[in-house]
Amino acid sequence: MTSAANPAPQPEPLWQPDSERIAAARITRFQAWAAERYGAPAEGGYPALHRWSVAELDTFWRAVADWFDIRFSSPYTAVLADRTMPGAQWFPGAALNYAEHALRTAEDPARAADPALVHVDETHQPAETSWSELRRQVGSLAAELRALGVRPGDRVSGYLPNVPQAVTAFLASAAVGAVWTSCAPDFGARSVLDRFQQVEPVVLFTVDGYRYGGKEHDRTDVVAELRRELPTLRAVVHIPLLGTSAPEGTLAWSALTGGDAEPVFEQVPFDHPLWVLYSSGTTGLPKAIVQSQGGILLEHFKQLGLHCDLGPEDRFFWYTSTGWMMWNFLVSGLLTGTTVVLYDGSPGFPDTGAQWGVAERTGATLFGTSAAYVMACRKADVHPGRDFDLSRVKGVATTGSPLPPDGFRWLHDEVREDLWIASVSGGTDVCSCFAGAVPTLPVHIGELQAPCLGTDLQAWDAQGRPVVGEVGELVVTNPMPSMPIRFWNDPDGSRYRDSYFDMFPGVWRHGDWITLTDHGSVIIHGRSDSTLNRQGVRMGSADIYEVVERLPEIRESLVIGLEEPDGGYWMPLFVHLAEGAVLDEALRTRIKRAIREQLSPRHVPDEIIEAPGVPHTLTGKRIEVPIKRLLQGAALDKAVNPGSVDNLDLLRFYEDIARKRG
Repeated sequence: MTSAANPAPQPEPLWQPDSERIAAARITRFQAWAAERYGAPAEGGYPALHRWSVAELDTFWRAVADWFDIRFSSPYTAVLADRTMPGAQWFPGAALNYAEHALRTAEDPARAADPALVHVDETHQPAETSWSELRRQVGSLAAELRALGVRPGDRVSGYLPNVPQAVTAFLASAAVGAVWTSCAPDFGARSVLDRFQQVEPVVLFTVDGYRYGGKEHDRTDVVAELRRELPTLRAVVHIPLLGTSAPEGTLAWSALTGGDAEPVFEQVPFDHPLWVLYSSGTTGLPKAIVQSQGGILLEHFKQLGLHCDLGPEDRFFWYTSTGWMMWNFLVSGLLTGTTVVLYDGSPGFPDTGAQWGVAERTGATLFGTSAAYVMACRKADVHPGRDFDLSRVKGVATTGSPLPPDGFRWLHDEVREDLWIASVSGGTDVCSCFAGAVPTLPVHIGELQAPCLGTDLQAWDAQGRPVVGEVGELVVTNPMPSMPIRFWNDPDGSRYRDSYFDMFPGVWRHGDWITLTDHGSVIIHGRSDSTLNRQGVRMGSADIYEVVERLPEIRESLVIGLEEPDGGYWMPLFVHLAEGAVLDEALRTRIKRAIREQLSPRHVPDEIIEAPGVPHTLTGKRIEVPIKRLLQGAALDKAVNPGSVDNLDLLRFYEDIARKRG
């Protein structure tokens, strides 16, 4: 037993920021400034600042608005008029515009000619758009949208890849006070309609096709179907990415963006909708999540300007598509005067190391990607630090799934020893992070650095008691400005309440298992609704994947825990093998031994089954709960929304497994 005089030794960090880096971090300057003006603690570093930010929530968010010079065209009467979740009321009385802040850098004559956007496609040749040119295009397009009759609250949709036109269309939509919503062009017609039909857009921006993996993919037939099935459309804008002329009845992008109209930024209430994002929708229609102009503006200023430490000298690259919330998060890099890097194409073209080449060519200072990409690079024996000039990269951030310990070690060893590694975790639901990047804290292997400012993140047991050092439900006990203001077509709010507040009324339960460590970091174990629970011992699926996928023979895996009617528990592990590998008894033995020795004997799978692949959502997350439902005997159309899956044929394999068991 340890005493206060002899505390338990702290684990050795993988990386520690030096004193110079800590002093230069924007979050350090913010703390000193907030201490002078708002009573924040001057000493105690980030832990003290975080405690203050959740204890004095109103004061903290007022300080954020002040620090980032939010332009309120009409004043607010309170910061947080009602703390009730759901339904918290932020900054009542205030009016502002997100796009005005995103384009503020263009007003600075010293910066107007600097690049706001750097676009890279599979040719890997960067093309720049200056701040002044982006502002001009947004002004022209916003005027044309108004001429088309688009008014505040109307929905504007984009079926677009990650190209500069998508950013311009979104900002013009926000300038008008319209509500933006987007899907990537690799989504099929049914997937897009499942989303857009819910919100009834009046304008659709679309491409004729896109390039991916060295090939051109024509989407004219899909666009024609969208036009037929979206009767509320007043206009369709054609962007000729593949060089085709505008189809009959559509408007040409060049005609709408060639003017010189000064941007007019509609001043809207703080809680006016900015965009609609969609849950993965693996069962039933995707949830249409509405977030506000003011809530996103404040949350993203905090997240990007303090946690990500971004400013005018930075270049921010995150591999994403317009169908994932990380695109919205990436575009918000403009708020901090940062140059945003847009990559449109396959993450692994022409080879697995391609994203590191993009970071090199664009001079990225913060490079964001998925944990899956990091692990793919490790397996493919990629050597970024040796083969690319990554001297400008200060940090690498990952999300999408927990970054396994081996991923931390690989980034440290293969990119640079003095590398800030930020594994972050949040969700589409808040379009932000609950925990992750803090530039002034050490990085421990397999851990997120800390809960984010203003976020009272806790781990709760089943009785609603906070726990430290053991696995619990991820909950947030106070409101965040970017929490949804509502779901679309959820008039009584019941779907919203059921999604986050069913288990602990008045407290946000996200559906992840986490551990808060005694040194303040956070460990993510995977989704709590697909958690493996054998004989009362809980384990996240991510823990299994981390161990199994270290084996070179395993390309990817999927583990499911099934409570059976007779009280038993069946836990199969599905493995997608690397090319040339064979699932023989020797490999099965090695898999079981790895899980037994590195995790727990209780979590050795009952069966190891070779699978033709692992199905994912359209944003790349493994589909666990729908597969569990299939294996429990649910019909395919009841277990999963076909339009939400990257490869529907794979589900037939799991359906066959269920049929054979039944």
